[in-house]
Amino acid sequence: MQHKSSAEIRQEFLDFFAAKEHAITASAPVVPQDDPTLLFTNAGMNQFKPIFLGEQQTYAQDGRHWSRAANTQKCIRVSGKHNDLEEVGIDTYHHTLFEMLGNWSFGDYFKKEAISWAWELLVEQWGLDSGRLYATVFGGDEQDGLPVDEEAIALWKEVTSIKPEHILRFGKKDNFWEMGDTGPCGPCSEIHVDLRSDEERAKVDGATLVNADDPRVMEIWNLVFIQFNRQADGSLHKLPAQHVDTGMGFERICAVLQGKKSNYDSDVFQPLIQEIAGLAEKTYGENEKTDIAIRVIADHIRAVSFGVADGASPSNDGRGYVIRRILRRAVRYGWDVLELREPFMHKLVPGIGKVFEHVFPELQAQLAYVTSVIKAEEDSFLKTLGQGISLFEQLAEGSELISGEQAFKLHDTYGFPIDLTRLMARERGISVDVAGFDRLMQQQKERARSAGRFQAEAAGVQHWTFSKGYDELPPTLFTGYDEFVSECKLIAWRPTAEEGSFQIVLNRTPFYAESGGQIADTGVLRFGDTSIQVFDVRKKDDVYFHFTRTAPPEGATACVAEIDAGLRTEIQKNHTATHLVHAILRQELGNHVAQKGSLVSADKLRFDFSHFEAVTQEQLDTIEEQVNKKIQENIPLTDEREVPIEEARSRGAMMLFGEKYGDFVRVVTFDPAFSAELCGGTHVKATGEIGYFRFVSESSVASGIRRIEAVTGLQADALLRTEKQTLAGLKKAAGAGKDPLDFVDELLLERKNLLKELKELKMELAGAGLEQLLNKGEVISENVTLIKGIIEGSDMNQLKQLGYEVLNRRASATVCLLGTADKENGKVFIMACVTDDLIQKGLKAGALVGAVAKLVGGGGGGQPNLATAGGKKPEKLQEALDKATDIINSFIQK
Repeated sequence: MQHKSSAEIRQEFLDFFAAKEHAITASAPVVPQDDPTLLFTNAGMNQFKPIFLGEQQTYAQDGRHWSRAANTQKCIRVSGKHNDLEEVGIDTYHHTLFEMLGNWSFGDYFKKEAISWAWELLVEQWGLDSGRLYATVFGGDEQDGLPVDEEAIALWKEVTSIKPEHILRFGKKDNFWEMGDTGPCGPCSEIHVDLRSDEERAKVDGATLVNADDPRVMEIWNLVFIQFNRQADGSLHKLPAQHVDTGMGFERICAVLQGKKSNYDSDVFQPLIQEIAGLAEKTYGENEKTDIAIRVIADHIRAVSFGVADGASPSNDGRGYVIRRILRRAVRYGWDVLELREPFMHKLVPGIGKVFEHVFPELQAQLAYVTSVIKAEEDSFLKTLGQGISLFEQLAEGSELISGEQAFKLHDTYGFPIDLTRLMARERGISVDVAGFDRLMQQQKERARSAGRFQAEAAGVQHWTFSKGYDELPPTLFTGYDEFVSECKLIAWRPTAEEGSFQIVLNRTPFYAESGGQIADTGVLRFGDTSIQVFDVRKKDDVYFHFTRTAPPEGATACVAEIDAGLRTEIQKNHTATHLVHAILRQELGNHVAQKGSLVSADKLRFDFSHFEAVTQEQLDTIEEQVNKKIQENIPLTDEREVPIEEARSRGAMMLFGEKYGDFVRVVTFDPAFSAELCGGTHVKATGEIGYFRFVSESSVASGIRRIEAVTGLQADALLRTEKQTLAGLKKAAGAGKDPLDFVDELLLERKNLLKELKELKMELAGAGLEQLLNKGEVISENVTLIKGIIEGSDMNQLKQLGYEVLNRRASATVCLLGTADKENGKVFIMACVTDDLIQKGLKAGALVGAVAKLVGGGGGGQPNLATAGGKKPEKLQEALDKATDIINSFIQK
């Protein structure tokens, strides 16, 4: 078998199916664009979901409608049957991000061709040993009333040279694929390869190791035969059209064809692995512990890089949280195993971008942005890791156990693996509640799985009522670029799953359907004398669905559709303003700025963009001024609706990474030298209609992504009037002839001086109180003096200052415990300090204050000589101080 590079293997797969009349499609982004049911793109079929759900019949590309397709798809999986994040890198054949090679038939060929072509490619073209291949087939399911897939068994014998005894039957768990709880599904046939030596194969039959999680006998290709539709009641109905959906693990087939036992030994990973090993000054292959760390980093940096490039920057929820977890797991391994204490992950991104430049060009195109986002996240996490070590020290101080909750917090918030927590605990002679930690980890995994579970729409639950002459939903002609009122024909209507809500489809409509960040139009549909309010509009595959609270009148065939013109006018102002501000942001901040999200409504606009740091007030003022200059120039709109995609690209029109564009696009231009973007939204006829632009806020959304909010038109006018009224009020308060700013500065200075005086008075009072407490100190054991009491009206800072004062005045044999209660806000502050001689006897301030704080519903800690704590039960403070003697005696070593 001739050695092939991974690039050759990928291209040969695509060429093989191109020759068999398959459309070769681009990979969808790993962040699904219009599918909230899916956490990440996890299979090649995701972008073809509308076809499998029966919402469209074919795939449109290059001016043709295809019934066959093939591609290589970037996928991210962080949960599932075999693939848990915590296991990736430990084994050698699972990944968080991987490529899935796939071919599809949309109601065209079926089992015979799928099986025959898979065998042809693997055995006849790529030269795999047929004696090492096994095919699994569906063995039937009594509950579903499904027999054994005898058709697949017969075809394996008929169209391939596989050994009959290598055709194995498995149940529903392994060989019946379902899109979700409902929807298309069907039996599948998996191809497995036995990579063991001839000696091992002679001893143990490979058939016994198929589907047994043996890395040497693994699945490489799954052929799914979609022929049923799972109903909401669990029953199965035969589909009118049968489909094929296959998926082959690219990294696995590369390892097999290159004669490697591990995916990480193939040329897919080796350059990256050697780069990591060089950074860590290690040799890959010499030590299993460091090898695992290097594999984890190699796998995870690919997932993080493409996740960020496709729009999932690290954050605290959703997809961003998963990317953050993946990144932090890799950094942890670098810190703990490879002793990499400085940011290093971002250094690996350029190499990955170069490798995938011709397959997935989106990473190379955003290299500076992705690199900076990852470095910023590394910087932040390395600081967090240091904070986690400090927290561990506090938790371990005076304790014999790290609880499951504490261990999980160290893991989830500070990135500590449980092994690191156990190691540090063992060094201090304390134990860890691993069972409690495991329970909380399992709960987190279940949440992640449920969040990522693919839920297909239940097909056929609500039926359409069609007007005469129609039996399917044709594309809707959108007239809203040119008119606010349109004469339309009723195509169909149906009730939705929400009670009292209906969907209406027309042949043409002026209503904009929510997309591209712009909200939907509202308005009315007039059927003769009957008016129906439209409260939302959505579209799918060029069909517009008008959401109403009323069904059309019986027998209605025609209507007049009219949008709310006032609402649309304000929306258009805000949408055009996003184009202007996008262009100005790139001018002022740099060409790395790219749109990462937007919301355009009638009352405001929101625009998310890539940038590495906060935009300063001076920069915002300049950008705002420049946007308003463009508004004053009254630049006319150039609206081109059928521009060939390549022409638009050559003209330099702005395109969004990850957006799927057709062969012809709409280009919205306000001066070709200033702003030209591919956009389907509605816009003003000239920029002067916007009126005025004003920033409202600037903030961070995630690492490397900033958000601005702004108003235009009527809302900008309202904001200016409000500010005018506020200023008038300030002028009135300042008095005639006085500058309001000077007036406010004087008030702030006066307040600052008064607060300073108040603080000094409080300290005087507290000092007087302390003097009394020092005189009342009680000897509690072996000449140990306890000074305790409540300092009224104090705060934590004052208590600490008093503690340091005690230590200055009492050199030995003294422990001090002071508290203050804020009953109004339900808070308690406690301070403990201990002289050095008592620390040597086992009494430490951190442990003491922690024990006392438990009695007031709180906790805390600090240094052995001085520590603080808080609580939530001010009414328990005196009771806690009364028990101080017993607590102190329990710590002092006799």
